[in-house]
Amino acid sequence: MDPDPEQPDAQPASTASSAASAANAVPSNDAPGQTRREPRARPAIEPSDVQGLKYFDTLKPLLSRLHDVGTARDTAGNRNLHMDQYCVLLLLWMFSPILTSLRALQQASELDKVRKKLGVGRASLGSLSESVRIFDPEPLRQIAAELADQLPQPSQGSFDQIGKTRTAVDGSVIETIVRVARLAWLPKAGGKMNCGYRLHTQFEVFRGTVSRVDVTGSKPKGEADERAVLASTVESDRCYLMDRGYAKFLLWNIIHAADSSYVCRVRDNSVYEVMEDKHLTEEDRKSGVISDQIVKFGSSKADASPDHTVRLVTVSASEHSSRGSAATGTSTGPSCDGKLRLATDVLDIRNDLPLYVGMGVARRTGTAHRKNKIS
Repeated sequence: MDPDPEQPDAQPASTASSAASAANAVPSNDAPGQTRREPRARPAIEPSDVQGLKYFDTLKPLLSRLHDVGTARDTAGNRNLHMDQYCVLLLLWMFSPILTSLRALQQASELDKVRKKLGVGRASLGSLSESVRIFDPEPLRQIAAELADQLPQPSQGSFDQIGKTRTAVDGSVIETIVRVARLAWLPKAGGKMNCGYRLHTQFEVFRGTVSRVDVTGSKPKGEADERAVLASTVESDRCYLMDRGYAKFLLWNIIHAADSSYVCRVRDNSVYEVMEDKHLTEEDRKSGVISDQIVKFGSSKADASPDHTVRLVTVSASEHSSRGSAATGTSTGPSCDGKLRLATDVLDIRNDLPLYVGMGVARRTGTAHRKNKIS
């Protein structure tokens, strides 16, 4: 997302402090005897305000391949701001607390220190604004994927027996202001609309990296449904860790057919037939495992049931009742009856059921980490 172009412009540093303080409370024409507060003048960006430019020495060579992206229509060769320079400026904005608006970023690009170190010219507000429309983000995504592949794979202990990349998936609404996206969602209390994006994120739990993000409108219907998005992006050799919102048999079948696996929490009121009860050890029971079963979900219709064997592991969890309202954003989520039910197509794992408990915790931990990163 771009810096906020609606933030007040920075004011000259020469504004007298006495005049600024006097302007904080001035007579108001809104109502007799009332005063209104004037916004405080913002100081101009100084060279000393911008730090850490040495770290861009490593980034610039990686981004150099983006230089000609979006220049096809520039037949006269007049473009001064190229995609690699735009990305460097955006990174500067993201990691510089002093830069809080598009105007501030534009001011920073005028500093000799910034232009010399980052290899950029003076960027106008117009060129920064139009960059969102003319620069294709796909080449940048490829660079991010290459960097992610260079990250070392940490030891995963007993999780190594799964043999696939543990990937937590989730779809969450990120609220934005209307001028960024007018994506109407469900009405909130009082007839107000909740606008935002839904980020469908795949997070590699042990590497601590986001492997994929797909953006849709916030209304979870049709192509924006999180199960539909995951079904269209399933890769092989992964073990998808999913919450109960992904409990759909067709999705499970697609994952299984792609030579991947899944561990998916199912709803408390799920209906199934127990085909086999597996033996539990004392260690299993101490870890909170209640049952380990082979079950049959769904009906007799081929498209309404899993086309493979499903294992259901039930473990103890904290019991709670749903409170609040989704319409007002205060919901505590669905109720829990004190049992966490995990469905999986992983059948050949050794009888170490605490591993399944850990996988459920890992999914929640990975999702929480991802939400903190993007909030």
